[in-house]
Amino acid sequence: MRQRYLALLSVFASLPALAMNFQTRLENVEWKVAGDQFECRLGQPVANFGSAEFVRRAGEQAVFRLNSVSHLLGTGSATLLAAAAPWQPGRGDINLGSVRLGHGETLLTSSQSQASGLINGLLEGRMTLIRSQSGSQPVEIRLLSARFGQAFGEYQACAAKLLPMNYDQIRLSDVGFPRGLELDTAAKARLDKLLAFMKADPSVNHVQLDGHSDNSGNRLVNRDLSRRRALAVQDYLLAHGLSESQITLRFHGESYPLVANSNAANRARNRRVSIELSRVEAPPSAAPAADSPAVLATDKPPAKPL
Repeated sequence: MRQRYLALLSVFASLPALAMNFQTRLENVEWKVAGDQFECRLGQPVANFGSAEFVRRAGEQAVFRLNSVSHLLGTGSATLLAAAAPWQPGRGDINLGSVRLGHGETLLTSSQSQASGLINGLLEGRMTLIRSQSGSQPVEIRLLSARFGQAFGEYQACAAKLLPMNYDQIRLSDVGFPRGLELDTAAKARLDKLLAFMKADPSVNHVQLDGHSDNSGNRLVNRDLSRRRALAVQDYLLAHGLSESQITLRFHGESYPLVANSNAANRARNRRVSIELSRVEAPPSAAPAADSPAVLATDKPPAKPL
């Protein structure tokens, strides 16, 4: 009898551990859409686990996030699949690769290509499946495609209203002056995006302008050219709604080239104005803002665009 008992234990020990599954019941599945000019989200609560969502920031494509206050997925990585639904016989799962697990409330964030694959799968009626290993026990989270199509339409309508760029993308930028001192069409388009962002987010309320030149002239001439380029950008911003107290202007001549001034193309790249946006709060005891922007000739280098 003892031998038979030990043999049974050996058989059960060799069987794979049953997966811990999390899935909202079909009749309770709900996709929720929320967002504004800066970000759109399309998510589904997962019963007894947390939530999953597609997040699209302005200027970017969507990523997929899984959120939970628990850490049932364990550590390491999880696999993302656009899995065939039980009512889709003959279809195979689409493995979209692995993603590293985090330690905070957001357990994982996919790449943009992985999120695109999951969205396409849901539109085809597939399930989103997240599979991981917590110790010796597999863990699976499933998102059903029920009611996804209508919610995705609302999500697309939200995405159509996103700003062209997000704060990380627009905070540091360069406006080029490849031909002299005039703002060209590309420069004005860049400044228009900056102005649109500041209008949408009034907390971004300060602009620092750093003028630059190539090394074609002498030091004093180059310093003056860099100042005039910064002034050209400032004048455009003032003409389109910014106040003088929101602008700090600096100029550096040829001191901080982007590239070596070794040929005409490189010199054209170095003729530019670097722009840095920021959120500035005046202290309660601060003096009233000056009537004109700060203008500085400085050797302190400007911040570099991302």
